[in-house]
Amino acid sequence: MHEISLNHPRYNSLILREKMAKAYQEGILADTALIAHGRGEAFDYILGEKTNLPAIKAIKVGVSAMLLAENPVISVNGNSGVLAAEKIVELSRLIPATIEINLFYRTPQRVRKMEELLENAGAEKILGRQEDDYVPIAGLEGPRSRAHPEGVSRADVVLVPLEDGDRAEALVKSGKKVITIDLNPLSRTAQTASITIVDNVVRTIPLMIQELEKLKEYPRDQLIDMVNEFDNKKNISKSLEMISNHFNKEVSS
Repeated sequence: MHEISLNHPRYNSLILREKMAKAYQEGILADTALIAHGRGEAFDYILGEKTNLPAIKAIKVGVSAMLLAENPVISVNGNSGVLAAEKIVELSRLIPATIEINLFYRTPQRVRKMEELLENAGAEKILGRQEDDYVPIAGLEGPRSRAHPEGVSRADVVLVPLEDGDRAEALVKSGKKVITIDLNPLSRTAQTASITIVDNVVRTIPLMIQELEKLKEYPRDQLIDMVNEFDNKKNISKSLEMISNHFNKEVSS
């Protein structure tokens, strides 16, 4: 890794960038993963690189949905695994939720590296391994259609950080409640999901863990009301307003 000064104004962002580049060099990530990360980084910049109020609301609702679920699953792709594996594993234990590997560009080598990444982060049970059985998700073809019969296939609630639009849409159409973490509020994933958290996954997962500690003490009826009253489209609109306000502030300053 390149040496980055602690005094650099974008130190955290540059550290994540180096982490992604290293994972690509090690064969964990496909080259397109770096493009996806850069696109997200641009949106994070105009969001002020901080978690905003609409995201906090969506985090609370997302955690509530996972606590209410009968079969919650966290679907982990390359980028989310590289950026937040340890916190994802911690969240999965606390819910508790099943972890399933989901790779857009799936190869046996990358699957094995993802298994190793998650195991090193403390995961004990991982679905979606290379040798695992799978069933196809209706409306998808190829490796992206893979769903473990005891994981995503039977899940009622799925947390899919940094998911692609086609798969998110297919999961929603199959009757699942889909929670996504996406810095682009205009992406098809963000627009399609049941609950969209417009934030950086490295901030969101730790905040989900914090909220979980509070929400697990709530009565079940209160959690149900929070989920039922949530309007994803309106909440996304509030994130878009924050982006607009950011630009107006920059122009007027």
